[in-house]
Amino acid sequence: MSVSRQGFVAGSAAAFATIGFIKPAQAAEFELKWGVDVPPDHPISVRSVEAFGRIKAATKGRVEIKAFPSSQLGSDPAMLSQLRTGALEMLALPGAFFNTVVPVASIENLAYAFANSDAAFKAMDGDLGEVIRADIRSKGMVVFDKIFENGFREITTSTKPIHNVGDLAGLKIRVSPGKIRIDTFQSLGASPTPISLNELYTSLQTHVVDAQENPLILIEQQKFYEVQKYVSLSNHIWSGYWSLMNEDAWKKLPADVQAVMTREMNAAALRARHDNTILSGSVADKLRRRGMKFNDVDIPSFKAKLSDAKYYQRWKAEFGDKAWTALEKYANKLA
Repeated sequence: MSVSRQGFVAGSAAAFATIGFIKPAQAAEFELKWGVDVPPDHPISVRSVEAFGRIKAATKGRVEIKAFPSSQLGSDPAMLSQLRTGALEMLALPGAFFNTVVPVASIENLAYAFANSDAAFKAMDGDLGEVIRADIRSKGMVVFDKIFENGFREITTSTKPIHNVGDLAGLKIRVSPGKIRIDTFQSLGASPTPISLNELYTSLQTHVVDAQENPLILIEQQKFYEVQKYVSLSNHIWSGYWSLMNEDAWKKLPADVQAVMTREMNAAALRARHDNTILSGSVADKLRRRGMKFNDVDIPSFKAKLSDAKYYQRWKAEFGDKAWTALEKYANKLA
């Protein structure tokens, strides 16, 4: 499968126009809501909405899933709360945002754990992912097997490029709410501030913070190039989104409908991973044309700072031996 950026965006618009918001001729037997913080043209949104259309077709209209991207239903912690109470039936959520509910899910965000996306996929599709999914299920939520990729996170700034870890000293940088992301940048010597994605552009514009960190696709889609100048290719964290469902809503579905949803949501995650790979390269070129300046980063200096801060020792104790042993099957050598 191949996809151009233009074709992807056109397809995403068509998907939301023709799949996500069509009013059915008659009410579906099962009407579900799905929330996510990324915009409608992000691969996670696009491929999920396509899956909702396939689910509707395969169930002959019995299941209608309405999509609410761009944090329309609230912040990630708010949507997670809604999911757990049953006010929201479906949610795509980054592992780091589980925080106190499923702390082990944050392990994907351990700095410099994965050499590349393939290593992250092997971990999440393998033993490490099973440890995480088992813990999610134990907290009364349904989780589909395949995780969506958000991608490796890069640092953008309005004031100066980041060449080595010393350039992070005291930097006012936004991080998404989550204990491990805050601790990562504190360990690196920065001054991190947790801010929700839907509030980030304004925070950068008004210099509440001078920097942020996100994958390239989101940097472009959120138009951060309008309020940021430099992209420093730190690749410091890999992040994904788990596809979740409220357990009570799941149990109301017949077995054949559950099978359709499992098949289509897992397939959507795999398609979105492919899209992410294709789009990341073209987005970098587009950001350069928008005036952003790219630079490489002295990654060994980042790793050394984390080691000196006892970062890996601290998080090994936090996650526990079972999860850490599973991680080490796939991870880079961690100090």
